[in-house]
Amino acid sequence: MTKLNDTLCVMTGGARGIGKAICAAFVAEGADVILTDIDSEGAEHAAAELGCRFMALDVSGEDEWKRLAEAAPRVGVVVNNAGVTGFERGTAAHDPESASLTDWRAVHAINTDGTFLGCRYALRAMRDAGEGSIVNISSRSGLVGIPGAAAYAASKAAIRNHTKSVALYAAQQGWRVRCNSIHPAAILTPMWEPMLGDGPDREDRMAALVADTPLKRFGTVEEVAALAVFLASPESAYMTGTELTVDGGLLAGSAASPG
Repeated sequence: MTKLNDTLCVMTGGARGIGKAICAAFVAEGADVILTDIDSEGAEHAAAELGCRFMALDVSGEDEWKRLAEAAPRVGVVVNNAGVTGFERGTAAHDPESASLTDWRAVHAINTDGTFLGCRYALRAMRDAGEGSIVNISSRSGLVGIPGAAAYAASKAAIRNHTKSVALYAAQQGWRVRCNSIHPAAILTPMWEPMLGDGPDREDRMAALVADTPLKRFGTVEEVAALAVFLASPESAYMTGTELTVDGGLLAGSAASPG
C-alpha cells in the first residue's frame, strides 16, 4: 500500500521546481494528482511527463478557483505552492522604502491571496468527508526579515500565520482536516540558474550562496517533496498548525554567533 493510494491531490504551481517534484512524489505514492499552474503549456507538459492530470489556474483569481471547485468538488490533499518573488521580470525595488504599492500588491496577490483562496477551496472540498490535509509552502523568508524583498517576506509570513488559523478553524469544526506549512531556504531550482550560470565558476558561485548555511549546500526539491508527502499522508495525522523548516540548519543559530 502506497502512502497516498488513490487520494485526490491538487497542486498549485506544479509546472516546475518544488511543485513539480512534489507532484512526482505524490504520483509515486499512488495519488491521483491534478497539477495546476498559470503556465498552461508548462503544466500540460509536466503532467504528461509525470502521468497526472493538469489544469490551468491563476491562483489570484477567485473565479479560477470556482472553476476548479466545479471540476474537483471533493479533494483529499491541497498543496498551495504557487508563488512569486517579485523579481521574475527583472530587478525592481522591493525594500520597505522604495517598493511601489503596485509591486507590493502583485506579490501578495499570488502568495497571500492565492494561499487564502486555496485554503478556502480545500476546506469546502474536505468538509463533507471531514478529513484531509492542506500543505502550504511558505519559506525561510517567512520567519525572518528580508530588507531587499519585503513583500515576499511579508507574504510568506502571512502564509505561516494563516496556516495556523486554518488549522485551528478546522479543528473547531470537529474535522480531521489538517493544515501545516513547509519553510524551505535555498533549494536548487531553476530560479537560481541566472545567478549560477553554467561557466567554470558555477561551483564557486554555489558555494558562495550557501556559505552561511551550516550544511554548506543547497537543498534539493526532492527533500522538500519528501516533507510534503509526510504531511499529506496519515503518518502525520497528529500534526496540524505546525511548520517544518528545510534549511540546512540556517535557522538553528546565527551567522554572527561565536564559533
